[in-house]
This record gives sequence, structure tokens and C-alpha cells, in this order.
Amino acid sequence: MKGLIISIISLLIPVGTALADEKSTLNSGDTAWLLTSSALVMLMTVPGLALFYGGLAKKKDILNTIAMSFIAYCIVSITWIIVGYGIAYGSTIGQFFGNPFEYFFLKGMTPSTLSDNIPAVLDVMFQLVFATITVALVSGSYIERMKFSAWLIFTILWGVLVYPVVAHWVWGDGFLSAHGALDFAGGTVVHINAGIAGLVGALMLGKRKDPSLIPNNVTLVALGAGLLWFGWFGFNAGSAYAADGAAAYAMLNTNIATAAAAIGWMLVEWMHAGKPTVVGISSGIIAGLVAITPAAGFVNVVGAIIIGVIAGVCSYYAVAVVKQKLGYDDALDVFGIHGVSGIIGAILTGVFADPSIGGEDAVGLLYGNPGQVVTQIIGVIATIIYSGVMTAVIIFIAKALTGLRVKPDAEEEGLDQSEHGEKAYNI
Repeated sequence: MKGLIISIISLLIPVGTALADEKSTLNSGDTAWLLTSSALVMLMTVPGLALFYGGLAKKKDILNTIAMSFIAYCIVSITWIIVGYGIAYGSTIGQFFGNPFEYFFLKGMTPSTLSDNIPAVLDVMFQLVFATITVALVSGSYIERMKFSAWLIFTILWGVLVYPVVAHWVWGDGFLSAHGALDFAGGTVVHINAGIAGLVGALMLGKRKDPSLIPNNVTLVALGAGLLWFGWFGFNAGSAYAADGAAAYAMLNTNIATAAAAIGWMLVEWMHAGKPTVVGISSGIIAGLVAITPAAGFVNVVGAIIIGVIAGVCSYYAVAVVKQKLGYDDALDVFGIHGVSGIIGAILTGVFADPSIGGEDAVGLLYGNPGQVVTQIIGVIATIIYSGVMTAVIIFIAKALTGLRVKPDAEEEGLDQSEHGEKAYNI
């Protein structure tokens, strides 16, 4: 019994053992950049995404929408340090997931423990903010009808069973990494993953009583989009893991692809719907940010512009035409923007990857390696299948435990009042 107790305590209490090569030395410049990048990515979720989604929601549901992003950040922050980081970056088990208990409550890490040339706990923090925004992104498909209690269950399970597993496949020692899949900052891990989860959950939840998009505050939408664009520099340039030329090129690519996508969305909306809207330009911004994410450190500026334009145009049609014809209720178009642009960006990375930018391991179709496109497509398909199936399982579990949808009269009243007892506008 005494031995068992000691074993349990040893799991719970971190022990300072070195994780990095003893010859590694701290690089203060890289450390400073990763600290800054982590803060920028945190800004993307709280408040960036919360304001973007909140402004798009109906005025009776804005607070509930914001709360879903806030609480996703809070919950995944905790699950990540318990088992999430281990599943993503622990010793691989069959190339599908890492050892969940290898870094249990950050066991083995102290302030002086290094991961290459940065503090190991900083790597945990940088990857934590990626995990948090991925889960928060999914909420945009579920707003205005999902019970808050069901969202809490979904957040816990999806943040442990889905995101870190796909992260291990691509960025850990998983099978996609072993086969050379390219994903600089999360096109597959973050955006395809979240987009498919949003679509599957939206189909399982069913349509809202009023499925129209009635933004309560377009100013908040624009502010949220601007904060996301600003924070995305940490998302993409930070993924270089160094304060160097690769980070600078990734930052530049992020900016120009986003600009190209916003222009592309604006022009096609203008031609198709008659007017260029601020909501449309903001949505084009997000489409461009998503599409360049997997390619940011691998393509040249011409590739970045092409990826941006294609993403802006295709995501517009996915939202304005395809969704209307198919009739599913993805409330804030998580699949239409993040899923579609994520898929476009992932595949086109395999086309435009330029070895003069990303190095000898990043060689795309245009530079003599058509097999890279096949590898990218395999990564897309694997993520779609795993995320879709696991999301359905988690939704079933949440339904069994708490039920999924609020009652019709609560939906009519608005989830701000029915779920939280508050109003955004007390006028």
C-alpha cells in the first residue's frame, strides 16, 4: 500500500529531470519571440475570436457565444497541462498518439529545463494556445441552440481526444510527420480539424428555429477580425520557433495572403450579391489567414497571393451558395471558412512549397515533387475521418449526459437570458 501511494504521488508531483540535450543552451532572442507569440495567439481567442463570433450572433445570444470561447480557453488550458501535451508530444505509441502521462502535470519540467534552445514550459504554453483556439473555433457552428453544459462536456473530451491526437500525427512523431506532411502552423491540425468538427456537430444538432445570420454588432465583427489578423502573426511567424528570416517570411506571407483573400472575397461578393459588405471583407480576412497557415513558411510570395485569392473566392461560394443549396445550419460558417480554406491551403502547400523558402524537405509539385500533393491529400483525408468520427462520438456522449439543445422557448428567448441570466444590451 505504501508503495502504491508513493507511485501515485510521483505521478502528481513534477520532478525536475532534464528533457533536452545537456549541451543545449538558452537562446534569449528566440525565447523572447516565443513569449510574444504565445501572447499574440492567446489574444486571438480572448478577445479576438470571442468578439468576432459574438458580433455575428443575434443580439439575444452574444454573451453565450462569447462565453463559449472564453470557457473553451479556460478548460483546455487545464486539460493541456494534465494530459494534452503528452498526447501531442510525448513518446509515440504506434505513430498515432503520444504517452498521455509522460508530461502529466508537466512532470519533469522546471524553469531551467530546455526544449532545444527555449524553456520547455514555453513550448507547452505556445502549443497550449493553439489547442485552446482550435476548440473555441468549433463553437461557431453550434451557437444559438446548444446547451452550455453540453458545450463544457464537448470541450473537455474534444480537447483531450481529438486535437492533441491530430497534433501528434503532424507535429509529433506521428504517421503523417513520418510521411513528410507539411503543415507549418496548423492548416490541418487546427482548421480542417475544427471545420469538420463544426460541420458534423451542426448536422447532429439540427437547424436553429431562425437559421438566418443577423449580426448584432458589425463593429465587433470588424474589431474581432482585426485582432485575429494581428494575433495570427504570432500564430504563423511564431511557428518558426526562432527570431529569424523564416519567421519574417512567414509573417510577410501571412499578411499578403490575407490581403489577397479579403480582396478576392470582396470582389466576388460585389459581383454576386451586389454590394461589398464589411462582414464579407472580415470573412475574407479569416479565409486568407486560414489558407496560408499551413504554407506560411514553405511558399514564396507569389504562391501566398495565389493561395489567398483562391481561398477567398472558394470560401465565399462555400458560404453563400453551397451551404444554401445543401441546407445545413453551420451558424457562423466554421466549415465554409475554416474547413474549406484549411483544405485549400493544405493541398496547395503541396503545390507551391518552394525549397528556397522552406528548405530541402519542403518541395512541392511546381518544384519537381508531385508526391507532396498526394501526401497532403492523405493528411486532409485522415483528419476529416478522425475528426468527424470522434466528434460524432463526443456529441453522442454529451447528449446522453446533459442533452444537446436548449428547449424551444429558451432558444426563442435567447441563450443569454436562458443559460446565463444576462443581457448584453441593458437599454
